Amino acid sequence: MIAGRVVLVLALSALANAAFAGAEPGKDPQIDPAPCFAAAAANDDDKIFELCSKVIDNEKSAKTDRVKALVARAAMFARKDKYSDVIDDYDAAIRLDPANADLVNARGEIWRKRGNGPKAVADFAAAMKLKPDHAAARANHRSLAQELERLGALKAVAGKPSFNCAAAHRPVEKAICANPELADLDREVHGSYVRAIGEAQQPRDVRKLKQQQDEFIARRNAQYGKPGYDLKTAMKQRLQEIDGVDGY
Repeated sequence: MIAGRVVLVLALSALANAAFAGAEPGKDPQIDPAPCFAAAAANDDDKIFELCSKVIDNEKSAKTDRVKALVARAAMFARKDKYSDVIDDYDAAIRLDPANADLVNARGEIWRKRGNGPKAVADFAAAMKLKPDHAAARANHRSLAQELERLGALKAVAGKPSFNCAAAHRPVEKAICANPELADLDREVHGSYVRAIGEAQQPRDVRKLKQQQDEFIARRNAQYGKPGYDLKTAMKQRLQEIDGVDGY
């Protein structure tokens, strides 16, 4: 009888050891993401932090689930005005899904709320590059540019053209330097041109833009002062050519 018990104990011990040997120490079982997503849909911030953090931290979670959980937790942090944590979660989500224009645009919106215009503009531009027809990113980029203008971000260069007036030698350049309105218009034309170059998708688009700008400058230099040539009108037309009919 005793011998039978010893055999049973040894057998159970062997099974336990086998089970232990087959397990992977330090490996958490896969987490069901559904409770995290349900908490996010209900805006239950306490549960979002608890449940979504488990999905995020679990290395067995699918990439798409981790991204969704990060976005859900970022939204929770945003409701609490914890913008540094929001940025951290968007950074992590973008590392997992770098081609997702929605994520990049959303991070730009947070940078904008934090008052970091340059980083916000960079994210909006990056989102448009990833998805040229991204309506929200385009609207954000345009409205932020207008906001910066209204807030006086360009006061330091008000009345100054895109070139150095000290080195101006052409009559048209001297005329632009002498007229603050023309100087501002020249800077706008140049700024839009630089932006368009930065957003161009193909090398041929860059070449076309450069050719058009060179032709505009050459025509302006040659025709200024001749009867019928209106410099202001020509500059406004060039600005519209670059920005488009809708002003962008």
